Amino acid sequence: MLAQLYIKNYALIDELDVSFDEGLTIITGETGAGKSILLGGLSLVLGKRVDFSNIKDSDKKSIIECTFNIEAYNLQSFFDSHDLEYEQQTIVRREVLPSGKSRGFVNDSPVSLSVLDTLGQQLIDIHSQHETLSLTDDAFQFQIIDALAQTHDLLKSYKSTLADYKENQKELELIRSQQQQSKNDYDYNSFLRQEIEEAQVLNLDLKALESQYETLNNVDYIQSELQFAQQILSHEDVGISTQLTELKQRFNKLKDISTEYTSLFERILSTQIELDDIFTEIEHHQNTLEANPQLLFDIENQLKKVNDLLGKHNVQTIEDLKLVFDELSEKVAHLTNLDAQLESVNNLLNENFKKLNNISSTLSAKRKGVLTNLEDELHLLLAALGMPNAVFKIELHPSTDFLFNGKDVLSFLLKANKGGQFLPLKKGASGGELSRIMLAVKFILSKHQKLPTIMFDEIDTGVSGEISNKMASIMQEMSQYMQVFTITHLPQIAAKGAHHFKVFKVDDDSKTITQLKKLNYNERLEEIAQMLSGKEISETAKQHAQQLLN
Repeated sequence: MLAQLYIKNYALIDELDVSFDEGLTIITGETGAGKSILLGGLSLVLGKRVDFSNIKDSDKKSIIECTFNIEAYNLQSFFDSHDLEYEQQTIVRREVLPSGKSRGFVNDSPVSLSVLDTLGQQLIDIHSQHETLSLTDDAFQFQIIDALAQTHDLLKSYKSTLADYKENQKELELIRSQQQQSKNDYDYNSFLRQEIEEAQVLNLDLKALESQYETLNNVDYIQSELQFAQQILSHEDVGISTQLTELKQRFNKLKDISTEYTSLFERILSTQIELDDIFTEIEHHQNTLEANPQLLFDIENQLKKVNDLLGKHNVQTIEDLKLVFDELSEKVAHLTNLDAQLESVNNLLNENFKKLNNISSTLSAKRKGVLTNLEDELHLLLAALGMPNAVFKIELHPSTDFLFNGKDVLSFLLKANKGGQFLPLKKGASGGELSRIMLAVKFILSKHQKLPTIMFDEIDTGVSGEISNKMASIMQEMSQYMQVFTITHLPQIAAKGAHHFKVFKVDDDSKTITQLKKLNYNERLEEIAQMLSGKEISETAKQHAQQLLN
């Protein structure tokens, strides 16, 4: 509920600070006294555009601040999602600076106007004949039906499932697009991958293979050099082995003469052993080395494959070629995985499709279950509000599509007069009739869900007599469930309020200012009497006013 309103430097208001209570609050005042100023100020707090002509002194800051008790509105999640500090008594403020800039605050945290607007819609509902056009809006009409049918949890489940379903559809489109885009790539990458795989080169030791190739390619030269080495080592007269044997024999005798030559003898012996081993290995190479044209041909082909692939993929080593192969494998596997992903997402889509259909059917059944009672209640209320021949017909038709709140298409039809035909509200009701229908609808809604504070701006225009009494009674009963404000010119309605404020203008030597005052019983009596008889208050008017108040 709106607990306090503070306005500074706005229109005809210098400074205004007023507190409000629960129940039905009446605001009265002469035409032009400034009742619309209050609504204009409130609209700024609710995020509406600033009309700078309404700033009283353009050299000073204009402030409109509202304090709301929001305990009953379940707004914790809203505050969390916008990173705002939640307080049961929340202060919403709008400032218009002399520079022309405008700022919004919630509990002293700066917020955008869209946040003010979203929060404001959940805190206060201002209704004039213009606002009653929302009655013709599908979303609002569903709000009425769903409040009576108590579909809150079902709708929450439906909207969550619908979001998943739409996400599934987006995923399917994306996967199909990827499949289409990568089909040619898949064929090409698959070919490249297969080419590397069939070449069987990824596990080769390239250096060893190149060495084997060089050996086989130079077998005659190697054999010639090995033979020459053998001759150097084993020639009868001048071979190294022959001469080393003679050297060993000589130092064998010298070491017997003097131990001084023992070390040299041992070194010569060691050299001979090493030389014999070298000779054995050369002999082994000589015996095993042979020309193999077929093997040389095969190795040459294999090296060509390797070099062709290295050049084709612009890499230097087989290790780099392995990386290329792995990357190609991933690309090929990705498209293969897309098929599996497509199947998985399609299964989820079908599950959510069935779930949405089930929830939609339950929603429709619940909604249809309240239509007759709603029509009957509206007929009774509208008859009391001066529309005795008004007949409502509310229809639900199935849609083939999943809509934002189910698969129902809703029609609110009105036959305002006898002999007329049923027409949509937009065509079948005048502005005054829409106002009364809106009052009836809000009255019904107030008994089924927690509504924001509502302010009726002269909703009683064109109404008098017994109808105004009934309208006042309806607003009075509504105020048991919610905070209700009404700006009125009718004494019958003014007398029903739990609280009564008067808007009036005061003139001094240099300016006119608007003020708002809460009336006590005697002041209310005088105000209502004046509403009955004009400025010259008669005794009869006072008695009538007292009857109304009592």
